[in-house]
Amino acid sequence: MYKKYITMLLLMNMMLVSCWLCVKELRINRVACTQAFRMEFLGASAAEEKKSFLEVVECVSSGQRVVDYEVLEMEMKYQLSAQDYDTLLRIVEAEAGGEDADGKLLVANVVLNRVNSDKFPDTVTEVVMQREDGVAQFSPTVDGRFQSVTVSEDTYEAVQRALYGEDISKGALYFCAREKADSGKMQWFDQKLTKLFSYGNHEFFF
Repeated sequence: MYKKYITMLLLMNMMLVSCWLCVKELRINRVACTQAFRMEFLGASAAEEKKSFLEVVECVSSGQRVVDYEVLEMEMKYQLSAQDYDTLLRIVEAEAGGEDADGKLLVANVVLNRVNSDKFPDTVTEVVMQREDGVAQFSPTVDGRFQSVTVSEDTYEAVQRALYGEDISKGALYFCAREKADSGKMQWFDQKLTKLFSYGNHEFFF
């Protein structure tokens, strides 16, 4: 009879040990799976970040423009008619065709500064075509350059910058190329106006 009880006790102990081993194995497997999943997830995330970074580098190195979202939200400051827009493009090209992007921007700024000033007409075309005592304010309008220019891509971009409100002119209302201007005209500039700065081949005045 004792043998029967001993046998039953041994069987119960074996069952308990088996259950404990099963539970422990399940816990080990769960931890292992969790770590494997974490490593796989982190690896995938790192790969995705690397891919995104390489795509940006590729984009930049290929010459494509990377545009900040804030730039896309900018609003145009000046709304011009088709005629005024064409006039602004032509006068910038005629006056600053040999200048860099900022040199072109400065000419556009001066024209728009005049539009905003009470001393000058209220539209781009009227400003550009204005004459004082029979003298043209912008010489390209009388020597044929204004009518014959081919507007470059750089000029389109400079004018767009000006229309979106970029202004580096310090309020200038006049500009001239001293080397090309006659002495009498330059004397008027020097005596009647305040020189602000020089840029490229032009001097800017207020």
